[in-house]
Amino acid sequence: MCQLINLRLLKLFLTALTATLLLCLTAQAQSAQSASSATFTVEDLLDVANVSAADLSNDGRWLAATVSSLRDRIGIDNSRFGDPTYIAPQLAEVLIIETQSGKTQKLFPNKQQARGLKWSPDGSRLALLLLRNGAFDAMVWERATGKWHLVSLPKGDRIAGNSELLWSTDSAQLMFTVRPAEWWASARARFEAETKGPIIAHSSREPFLAWDDVRRLAATRALVTYDLQSGQARKLLPEIKLSSYDLAEDGSFITYAEDISRKTDYDVIFGNENHVQLLPVSGGTARTIIKSTKGITPIWSRNGRGYAYAKDGNLFFASIDDKEPRQLTGKKPEKNEAENAEAKDDAARDEAKKKEKERFSAVRLSPNGNRLIASNKEGLWLIETASGSKEMLLKMPEEDKEGPRYQVVEWNPNGEAIYLTYAARTKWERGLVRYDIASKQLVELCKDSRIYNDFRLSKDGRTWVFARADGNRPADLYATDAEFKNVRRLTDANPQLQAKRPGKTELISYLDADGNKTHGVLYYPAEYEPGKKYPTVFNLYEQFFDDNFQGTLSVLTANGYAVMQPSVTLENGFPGEAWVKGVTAAANKLIEMGIADPERLGVQGTSYGGYATNLLITQTSRFKAAINISGKVNMVSFYTDSPRLGVRNIHAPEKSQDRIGATLWQQPQKYIQHSAIMFADRIKTPLLLMTGEQDHNVPARQAMEMYYALRRLDKKVEWVSYINGGHGMPTSTIGEVKDYHQRIIKWYDDHLKGDLKKKAEEAKAEGGQQ
Repeated sequence: MCQLINLRLLKLFLTALTATLLLCLTAQAQSAQSASSATFTVEDLLDVANVSAADLSNDGRWLAATVSSLRDRIGIDNSRFGDPTYIAPQLAEVLIIETQSGKTQKLFPNKQQARGLKWSPDGSRLALLLLRNGAFDAMVWERATGKWHLVSLPKGDRIAGNSELLWSTDSAQLMFTVRPAEWWASARARFEAETKGPIIAHSSREPFLAWDDVRRLAATRALVTYDLQSGQARKLLPEIKLSSYDLAEDGSFITYAEDISRKTDYDVIFGNENHVQLLPVSGGTARTIIKSTKGITPIWSRNGRGYAYAKDGNLFFASIDDKEPRQLTGKKPEKNEAENAEAKDDAARDEAKKKEKERFSAVRLSPNGNRLIASNKEGLWLIETASGSKEMLLKMPEEDKEGPRYQVVEWNPNGEAIYLTYAARTKWERGLVRYDIASKQLVELCKDSRIYNDFRLSKDGRTWVFARADGNRPADLYATDAEFKNVRRLTDANPQLQAKRPGKTELISYLDADGNKTHGVLYYPAEYEPGKKYPTVFNLYEQFFDDNFQGTLSVLTANGYAVMQPSVTLENGFPGEAWVKGVTAAANKLIEMGIADPERLGVQGTSYGGYATNLLITQTSRFKAAINISGKVNMVSFYTDSPRLGVRNIHAPEKSQDRIGATLWQQPQKYIQHSAIMFADRIKTPLLLMTGEQDHNVPARQAMEMYYALRRLDKKVEWVSYINGGHGMPTSTIGEVKDYHQRIIKWYDDHLKGDLKKKAEEAKAEGGQQ
């Protein structure tokens, strides 16, 4: 009897134990599933929605906006880079939002490829270009009825995809550009002649580099005006190389820039020379307003009747009725003045520095052109265009590296106030301010730690629309009144991210190797535990300050990595030193804070950041893994490479981003010093090279040089080439996007977590044996 009772008790015990174990396993599974669903993945990255304000009606009541994701751009044919007839995929939802109520409607049931959205002045119609059957059509949507109107074109013409849509002041006519149908066949044939041959011949006798010539084909177009009531179109301008065009505020005339370039410009990337013409809309002969834009960039008043520009540091202004521009500041510089100053004594050089402070740039004209905002090394200035009298608007000395910075956004309609964005440079504090000209006072409209972008003021001055985001989150659109008293959220583009746990961010201050105070942006691991040291990846480029949302960084932090974006101070002539001085100092700071594990540091970068990464690991062995994504390694071979970008790769080291400051023949040693390939034997860090075979910015053969060099030197290196990929992350297929991120994570896991995994496995095995 006792034995039977014991068996029953045992059975009950085993049943209860089984139930308990099942509950535990279910809870663990649910917990794991919950943790998995809260982890940011590559699938999430593909679907993060980017919302953008396309156009705001004049009365501020109606906003046209677009919403798209990375998934909507998949399928780019990078082999068509530079083809003026190619239209890359860019699907989006098109939204119409009432800014007072936030009421939203989708303009189409499905995502479409639309561009150029433009409200009519009365807000009753929205014009846009819509991709259909491989070409763009001009369409007009009637807001009141929801009906669509297809714009008819002159016989034999097709819409130019790079058209800007302009409305007449009475909202009755629409202006755009067209090309003859045969243009597409001839432009495509020109592109294929440069890419497929079978024979390609180039000569210095040709005025333009071949790829400049191909690029310039896109400027060939005619300007048309279309009457919605009659359905008739007429040409205002014949087919010319039309760089830009605009309609005067009163609708009486058009100003347009016609490309008159005679040869490839080596001083400006994609540089061209235009003359600016004025043409009455009612008909008549065009007259020249600006004979040549060589060396100047004119800015125009809203009414279209005045323009200003800077040349040699001096400011000039003219109305369309003036025969010659009036000089507002300075005097005409003497020939070779800069060179002569070098040979003079200290007093003369001080005088030269004083003159340098007087060099101005034109920023923005008031709506009627009576005032000009200009900038120099001291700050922002307000200049009366009639008299040339000027006064300081905002003091922002160039040498003050910690003072806040302001940028002009807009004038109010009557020209009596100026709106500027505000950004602190020692903390995350950003916003919008208004400068009242009469009182000379700054009025704070909004200021906080969030990230603000794309401020738009309605033409009547009553409504603002802007993008705002919390740190490490995608932005949404908001509307408010002129005084920022009633802020309304218009979109919630990414509700799916509410369940995710993005890592928190922090602005980190540190001193670089030269003792200069600088900043970096730290993205903490998603599951950060204070006091625990983490493998840390340093993501390189130039300067970082804002904690913007970045999908790839979120994938890294979701996988247990801290990510630091360090700023570096680049010096012309010696840029290679910047990363070893700044990045290693940032690493020291994170180690000191107890966040970064000094034995598990990685470094990566894309494009210029990839170049920085490869150059950095020739100078230090502190990093245990590195990834160069689409970054150059040989400044000599890169110098005249990438013909589809024209003079870009020559201009970059001579005058812009690469900061060599000389031609290859003037300073060959500097090109060698800044070529990682020349110092490949010093590299001790395992290196992953990632390229796109169709990258015409930094050709894949740059990575090929480094791969074969490191193989020859018996170093640890891998090279992944996406045959259909372009510059940076491949976007030809979703599979490539996933493969790209999986390889990055695996590279860091193998080199920054590998030892820990091995120890964990060994400990587990020992525990099993015991």
